Amino acid sequence: MPKLGAEPIRKAALINAAIATVGRAGSLDVTVAQIAREAGMSSALAHHYFGSKERIFLAAMRHILTQYGTSTRTALRGAGTPQDRLRAIVGASFDSANFERETIAAWLNFYALALVEPEAARLLRVYHRRLSSNLLVALRPLAGAGAERIARTLGALIDGLYLRAALSNEADAAAAERTTLDYLEKVLP
Repeated sequence: MPKLGAEPIRKAALINAAIATVGRAGSLDVTVAQIAREAGMSSALAHHYFGSKERIFLAAMRHILTQYGTSTRTALRGAGTPQDRLRAIVGASFDSANFERETIAAWLNFYALALVEPEAARLLRVYHRRLSSNLLVALRPLAGAGAERIARTLGALIDGLYLRAALSNEADAAAAERTTLDYLEKVLP
């Protein structure tokens, strides 16, 4: 007889194990068995809960996106001015919970998976729309008609800093945040 309440705990363990395993490998070239072993359970149980490695990884990215959303909402609560909102969004993007080696590696692999997996592509579009929307709310009062161009550039800059960190294995959150804020200082009046 299954233990009551064990499923959410096991799924969370598999999600965390997927992030850690992909982070160490630097790619999706890992097996369900490796993820399950990291989580301390059998690969059969991992298949039972998720069905495939891609489904486990998509659940892991949903977790990462949820964590990012929570960080952003928390940072925005205290933001009174448009400048404060921009700093909050940038700060959340490079928050220690969002900009750690394993999470950065997961993002790199998420982008690659989005090229071939429709659900990953959908999740990536949702993330991009939310980021753009948050940035535009802050940028419109400051940049008017230029807000959309600046928001697109900021999104690309944030993504690029994640990709650079993934490829260099150096996750310097403070430097990434400073680079992004420096760009904002140059383009905003």
